[in-house]
Amino acid sequence: MTTIARGRPARSLAALAMFLALGSATAAGTGTADWHETVRQFAAQHFRNPAWGYSHSVRDYLLARQLAAEDGVVLDDDVLFAAAYLHDMAAFAPYEKPDVDHADEAARIVDTVLGGTGFPMAKIDAVRGAIRTHMFDRDPAGPEAIYLHDADALDWLGAIGVARIFGLVDPNGGDPNGPAAVKMLEENLAKVPPRVLSKAGRSRVAARTDELRQFLKQLRRESGGVKDL
Repeated sequence: MTTIARGRPARSLAALAMFLALGSATAAGTGTADWHETVRQFAAQHFRNPAWGYSHSVRDYLLARQLAAEDGVVLDDDVLFAAAYLHDMAAFAPYEKPDVDHADEAARIVDTVLGGTGFPMAKIDAVRGAIRTHMFDRDPAGPEAIYLHDADALDWLGAIGVARIFGLVDPNGGDPNGPAAVKMLEENLAKVPPRVLSKAGRSRVAARTDELRQFLKQLRRESGGVKDL
């Protein structure tokens, strides 16, 4: 997959710390179940990007659950929820780290967000593992990691894959431009499908790849081979 710089303008560390402190206080006052809402709100407020922001995390969580259910696999929802909503956190300031893969960095620091929210920290290593291997080119181990990995991979394909990639196009003609976005989609079409591992995930590959392939074919026809994009 073509590498794209992930990140947003720096946010105040103090503001993030205050948000987490408020979430921790809420969890302490009303029960540990509130950590889900604390994490969800944190992701919704701070992870904003058309390709790997909050909406992508929600889709990954829901699709991972669906795939596992179709395969008759029981997941630890605590692990899946935390990993799905926070797996791309290191693509955003102030968590991103130059020259460190966002998956590795997110796995390393995810406890800084989950700690004190009421999340059962005995499960943190499973969350780290799922986050570390969520990208299609990595090898997940364990059910939560496998189904998050497959959901994340499928989200690069089909109509949603098109929406994600074209959402990154610079409206001022910078990088990526339209032709570069097409190249990324073509790379996804070639590289992602073989890396979907679960039975339920593989059952969805053909429809999504066909959808993407047909879109690219039509786009080339209507854009002079993409030179007119």
